[in-house]
Amino acid sequence: MTAPTAERRVLLAAPRGYCAGVDRAVITVEKALEQYGAPVYVRKQIVHNKYVVQTLEKKGAIFVDETEEVPEGSIVIFSAHGVAPAVHEEASQRRLASIDATCPLVTKVHKEAKRFAGEDYDILLIGHEGHEEVIGTMGEAPERIHLVDGPDDVANLQVRDENKLVWLSQTTLSVDETMETVDRLQERFPALVSPPSDDICYATQNRQVAVKQIGADADLVIVVGSKNSSNSKRLVEVALQAGAKASHLVDFADEIDEAWLEGVTTVGVTSGASVPEILVEGVLEWLAERGYGDVEVVTSAQESIQFSLPKELRRDLRAEAAEAAEAAAEKTFSRESPSEG
Repeated sequence: MTAPTAERRVLLAAPRGYCAGVDRAVITVEKALEQYGAPVYVRKQIVHNKYVVQTLEKKGAIFVDETEEVPEGSIVIFSAHGVAPAVHEEASQRRLASIDATCPLVTKVHKEAKRFAGEDYDILLIGHEGHEEVIGTMGEAPERIHLVDGPDDVANLQVRDENKLVWLSQTTLSVDETMETVDRLQERFPALVSPPSDDICYATQNRQVAVKQIGADADLVIVVGSKNSSNSKRLVEVALQAGAKASHLVDFADEIDEAWLEGVTTVGVTSGASVPEILVEGVLEWLAERGYGDVEVVTSAQESIQFSLPKELRRDLRAEAAEAAEAAAEKTFSRESPSEG
């Protein structure tokens, strides 16, 4: 049976949802559609969220898996997860006007990979095999990068020089699991060099800290996010590790199973970094209809980071604004000029 209505409550994690990199990527597609008109092609999902992709498709975005699917001469946007240099080269060969919406924090990891490869290091990249971000980063120096997919991968590594190693990581991993992998690496390779700054993004870390706080007091934690979202899946894991009795990942409120609420007094709610707030609101409404209307926001950090739009798009937006201003000035001058005769 469900808990008595008077006892039911929701702990709502903050921060949650969109990070600066996701916000930038989604706005990039929306602005590109406004600026250039539909269709605008996007290589891979712009961010890993079903609702976001469906919404942008309705506005005229066309999502493709490979650059070769984009008609020559068209506009293509690269997703927030980043792409390998070979993808940029292919786009150039196909005369595509490319807009790079790679999250600046992912770009930082790419630059680190290039720099360390240039200094002849072997790079141990902690990440999940097949993830788009990992594929893009490995493309920066494929002959120097070794993928480490968790602590159990460490024993199988073969490197050129154990005294010339550095570790980097995918930005959306579990902080705790990543550090466990780093500990294993350092045990095996004592001379291992750490990156100059943490690669796991601020938003991923903040959302994991927030879910730890609510997970410790929750019978059930609902994480809003898509199944292909690495950071969303990590939130489920972190909630369980923090003490939640159960945790589930859902894209939409109608995916929640009412059986999950049996005996549940406290429900924790959070969302991954690629999730718009409207989906969280849908979950809160669903819970309220079932007696969980008492919502307490649990805040663990404040976020104010913003990223500027990709330079290619900023350039064209500025040019259009300048043209509009010039046209308005000419129109004003025409109205105010005395007539001849």
